[in-house]
Amino acid sequence: MLKVLKNLKNSLGAVIIIVILLCIQASTDLALPDYTSKIVNEGIQAGGITSPIPEVISKEDMDKVLVFTDKDDEILENYTQVQANTIYVLKDISEEQEESLSKIIVNPLMEMTTITNEETANTIKEQLLQNVPESQRPYIENMDLIEIISQMPEEQRNEVLSEFTKQIDEMSDSIKEQAVISSVKQIYQNAGVDTDKIQNDYIFQTGMQMLGIALITMVCAVTIMLLSSRVAAKLGKTLREKVFKKVISFSNAELNEFSTASLITRSTNDVQQIQQLITLLFRVVVYAPIIGIGGFVKVLTSSDSSMAWIIGIAIVAILFIVGTLFIVAMPRFRKLQDLIDKLNEVSREILTGLPVIRAFNKEKKEEARFEKANRNLMKTNVFVNNAMSMMMPLLMFIMNSIMILIVWVGGHNVDQGIMQVGDMMAFIQYTMQIVMAFLMISMISIMLPRAAVSARRINEVIEAEPSIKDKEETKKFDQNKKGLVEFKDVSFRYPDADTEILEDINFTAEPGKTTAIIGSTGSGKSTVVNLIPRFYDVTGGELLIDGVNVKDVSQKDLRDIIGFVPQKGVLFSGTIESNIKYSDENMSDERMIEAAEIAQATEFINDKENKYKDPIAQGGSNVSGGQKQRLSIARAIAKDPEIFVFDDSFSALDFKTDSKLREALAERTENKTVIIVAQRISTILNADKIIVLEEGKMVGVGTHEELMKNNETYRQIALSQLSEEELGEKGGK
Repeated sequence: MLKVLKNLKNSLGAVIIIVILLCIQASTDLALPDYTSKIVNEGIQAGGITSPIPEVISKEDMDKVLVFTDKDDEILENYTQVQANTIYVLKDISEEQEESLSKIIVNPLMEMTTITNEETANTIKEQLLQNVPESQRPYIENMDLIEIISQMPEEQRNEVLSEFTKQIDEMSDSIKEQAVISSVKQIYQNAGVDTDKIQNDYIFQTGMQMLGIALITMVCAVTIMLLSSRVAAKLGKTLREKVFKKVISFSNAELNEFSTASLITRSTNDVQQIQQLITLLFRVVVYAPIIGIGGFVKVLTSSDSSMAWIIGIAIVAILFIVGTLFIVAMPRFRKLQDLIDKLNEVSREILTGLPVIRAFNKEKKEEARFEKANRNLMKTNVFVNNAMSMMMPLLMFIMNSIMILIVWVGGHNVDQGIMQVGDMMAFIQYTMQIVMAFLMISMISIMLPRAAVSARRINEVIEAEPSIKDKEETKKFDQNKKGLVEFKDVSFRYPDADTEILEDINFTAEPGKTTAIIGSTGSGKSTVVNLIPRFYDVTGGELLIDGVNVKDVSQKDLRDIIGFVPQKGVLFSGTIESNIKYSDENMSDERMIEAAEIAQATEFINDKENKYKDPIAQGGSNVSGGQKQRLSIARAIAKDPEIFVFDDSFSALDFKTDSKLREALAERTENKTVIIVAQRISTILNADKIIVLEEGKMVGVGTHEELMKNNETYRQIALSQLSEEELGEKGGK
């Protein structure tokens, strides 16, 4: 997988931008729960009041506060009296002064709030009245509790308030601050301040900040998805190019090893799997860890850490489910791509061989074969999809269970005054972010095995070393031996084969002469000519062209001087013109037409509506076998090479067309080397040299007349096609 990801270096700039944007998005996502907590705790519960220090306080309330502290001067020096000394206004003080004042004033404010509570005040009054004489009770009952306490000696006052002071000291800072802020709200109302406006302004400002952060998150998310899709598409393009470039360099041995169907799957479906993974990979590899770790840190620092164990339970449960599914589904992921290969192979065979299937009435058999491959793929897909579909409901069940657990535990904590409602809501959001991060990692862990299998299959192609490759230092052809083809004790065996296909092949094909190769089916005729352009390499002996071993020259130089016409005519989608001009797009029309005339193709080309511009379908399916062969021959002639190789390329032609073509070809190839593989004796009767093969060995060399006299194998082949009179007559001609 890492080898495939190395190809991302072409998109390094985009990857860096994605990482930066993911960090920004993660930080904004982690900031939102804090704002939710602020809106609930400060905006709703505290009425938008954020500081426990009252900025405005009436003289009456200030006097009440000062009852509960002996630091009157330290508090009052921070305030200025206005409105005829009836209102105190907080001065513009520094952060250090504000922090110092907060420590001094919080407890007195808290005690005042507690004492002014009607239920608490009545309880304290009852305790005090128990020790007061009957005559003074009516007087004290009509007094305000704070007024009573202010008139007590300090020692008695501390004794009365000790129980409440102890309770206040045991409260958490957040609860204490919340209670003080509630008293500050009442202080503001007593001073004539519009507290509703303070609350509305705070909620509006905080809400706008949340919208701004959400907007940044949205912009980052959209940009990340666009860039990720672009990077993934570019990687897919790079991989397809590399696979295709490597396949182009393959010899027949590698093509046979991988199979066409498998190479198509690797270039399309496998690359698509990698592309889909990359689109999501950045969001998981970078984003999920930041969210997971960041959320956990926030829980431990900004929120109440007493419920952190709930997150541990969630993570363990998620890992257990994902691990189980991973173990069960992983083997099927490996099998899935092989089954896609098999389905493609069966489909390709059936579509290619449709005429034969119909001719033998085997439609039902082939349907059953396709159905078997299709069903196997379906079963594996169903199993994998079932596993995936089970995962999401299970994970959602865990998420919802965790949320219920948080609300249950958090509700008890709120009830006990240990935490605030906003903190519990923030904890829920942080927990969901952490759980979602693990969910994202889980999703990738399920996608990763299939992508890893695809990556391995792609690497197998990219890293495959062609068995036929150029040497580091190549030679040039000997111009004094131009067109000379020499087989010297050549032998050949296919890769992994036990026996030699060819043995001791010795002959020379000279310029200006036609060399023919004939033999029974399977005698090795096509194999011999496939060695000339190095579709295979000889495994023994030497093959020389223009006086140089073909292994010592570059494949490009070698194939530039060869016009090869394969046994099966191959045409490309386009036009007749584009197929004939395949070797040189800038070829003149005169040269193209001349090649078509020599190949006897003009008679059907001129009958076409658009002549040379007439379209050719994929694989030449809209022309006959004979027309396909003639266009293939025209393509080789138009190239004007030193050496012509015809691998049974006249088999689909009638005798008349065959004769005309060879006659015209003889004039054009007067100084060229011509090598013809043929099944028909009539095609090679007038060849300058005929090579007779049998079971991969040369059993005769000579002209037609010589072989008829001296070679029984050739004689039997000839007599199986023509009578002795016809052979003598044609040979004379």
